[in-house]
Amino acid sequence: MEPSQTVEDKSQPSVATVTRRIQRLSLHLIPLPPLQCSPQLDMLTCAKANKQEVDVASLSSYMRGKHREIQEKIFYFFNSRPDLQTPTEISMKEHRELCLRQLLGLVREGKIKPFRYVVEDPAKYFAISEAVGSIDISLGIKFGVQYSLWGGSVLNLGTKKHRDKYFDGIDNLDYLGCFAMTELHHGSNVQGLQTVATFDPITDEFIIDTPNDGAIKWWIGNAAVHGKFATVFARLVLPTHDSKGVSDMGVHAFIVPIRDLKTHQPLPGIEINDCGHKIGLNGVDNGALRFRSVRIPRDNLLNRFGDVTRDGKYTSSLPTINKRFAATLGELVGGRVGLAHSSVGILKIAVTIAVRYSLLRQQFGPPKQPEVSILDYQSQQHKLMPMLASTYAFHFATQYLVEKYSEMKKTHDEQLVGDVHALSAGLKSYVTSFTAKSLSTCREACGGHGYAAVNRFGTLRNDHDIFQTFEGDNTVLLQQVAADLLKQYKDKFQGGALSVTWNYLRESMNTYLSQPNPVTARWESEDHLRDPKFQLDAFRYRTSRLLQSVAARLQKHTKTLGSFGAWNRCLNHLLTLAESHIESVILAKFIEAVQNQAALKLLCDLYALDRIWKDIGTYRNVDYVAPNKAKAINKLTQYLSFQVRNIAGEFIDAFDLPPYILRAPIAMQSEAYSQYTQLVGF
Repeated sequence: MEPSQTVEDKSQPSVATVTRRIQRLSLHLIPLPPLQCSPQLDMLTCAKANKQEVDVASLSSYMRGKHREIQEKIFYFFNSRPDLQTPTEISMKEHRELCLRQLLGLVREGKIKPFRYVVEDPAKYFAISEAVGSIDISLGIKFGVQYSLWGGSVLNLGTKKHRDKYFDGIDNLDYLGCFAMTELHHGSNVQGLQTVATFDPITDEFIIDTPNDGAIKWWIGNAAVHGKFATVFARLVLPTHDSKGVSDMGVHAFIVPIRDLKTHQPLPGIEINDCGHKIGLNGVDNGALRFRSVRIPRDNLLNRFGDVTRDGKYTSSLPTINKRFAATLGELVGGRVGLAHSSVGILKIAVTIAVRYSLLRQQFGPPKQPEVSILDYQSQQHKLMPMLASTYAFHFATQYLVEKYSEMKKTHDEQLVGDVHALSAGLKSYVTSFTAKSLSTCREACGGHGYAAVNRFGTLRNDHDIFQTFEGDNTVLLQQVAADLLKQYKDKFQGGALSVTWNYLRESMNTYLSQPNPVTARWESEDHLRDPKFQLDAFRYRTSRLLQSVAARLQKHTKTLGSFGAWNRCLNHLLTLAESHIESVILAKFIEAVQNQAALKLLCDLYALDRIWKDIGTYRNVDYVAPNKAKAINKLTQYLSFQVRNIAGEFIDAFDLPPYILRAPIAMQSEAYSQYTQLVGF
């Protein structure tokens, strides 16, 4: 209590308390002073004086790349067809039928034929997929099930006879199909699948059976209503003449017709049920499949990696079940690549809506002065500006992933296959998790208006949420990344070769694992903090420390707990390692993409320093960053965030998203409220 305060008025706050509260609240409106600015200028004046010029057209062309034309063709087609546009309110049944009509219209009327690009030009295929998913995420998933999963399994796991027989029907949508891998009791653990395909040498057929309820194929897209075929993953069982009677050759893929091509009724032995209404993606007809002694010709085995002769002998160029299984899954990583790529597209939409609303919306302000844009508040900048920078970072990282995947499809280089497998697992997990969190943040950043269905956040959030689960649960995928890093770590010390993305472990491991330099740990100038070498070194130092420490922990715990128990004991450590590595890859690709463009350099610096600041405890614990340097990082991050705020409009305009894709009245600039009020009857 202040000396002048009496007992009677002690419940009233003191002048000092009130002053302190005002100062804290004012930080939301007046951010910290900028670096290298005149003390007479406040943050707003200085940042606006230093506002960078952004050539939106040039940046947009750089971002959109060579496949911009076909994306524009897709946008034009749907913009010209109001009957194919998804309304805000629609029933599950209507949404499913609309999605089918959208897909048929795109292919048959819009003349977009993507199937050949799945193998010939994956970058073009993913560009088409991103555009289609921005129309309606349900449509994007149905599109992916048809061409990437069902069609891709035929192209990648089958041989010429399968391509000759099914290519045209898949391409023109006569053969709508499914990808039947997941079972009720097994999702991520594909090797544990229980569906059985037993060869009958008498009839030269495979007999597909669901042995128990846990083996029912579950969540199968296109199965409930529209699918006519399914690629079914099942254990290939051959009869033998020994005491066992049968031999399990592991999981293989089979083409199984599930509906009559003329009547569209389920075929004998096929039981189909509807998985019903979901949290999102209700335009996709997910169903459950049970097989009761369903016979298919031997030729329906997708036999690229393993085949069965007429007399029941198994042949394969790969010697073991594990190698065949790895080769099979390796050909299916395109789904993960596509999800990572599409997730960035969804993030672009959400960030554009939230930033544009925040630039337009005005609330409060200094006494007797006009209200200010809510994006002038430090708290709003803190929510959205690093997210905008991350969106750009993810764009370039997934672009790199698509390039490596395309190279892999052309060369089939074994080392590149392993690299793409781990990189796609990591980026799919990291990007989709970030996008899922960001969709909620964008909704909150738009206040009550963000809660209106017409402004899209609810649909985007619900439809995207499952991206964290299908094509590999994110936690499981991160463990694959960690396992690969540990293998690379072991190989490094045994003199083996490292894969492309992991090169820094060979180049700089000894440097990163040495004691931090006590001199550079105290450098805090802006030039130093914005130096890409400092930023990338900091990211890689953290990853290398995590890798070394978790390797030591695993070695210690394996002695008492065994390998499985040790892995589980260190699981959170392993997940942190995987995320740290993926962040290093993302930053490296962002730095490469900057190419002396000042605007992109600003975003790249914000991305890097924001990530360092968010994990500052790690750097402080090992004295990689001294206390004053940590403070400088925080101040510079806030300043860069405000700099980005001043050209945020240009950055979102460079995404070049047409109004139909945004479809949110709060993102329609001056037209916003006239459109918005009409929606509720004014």
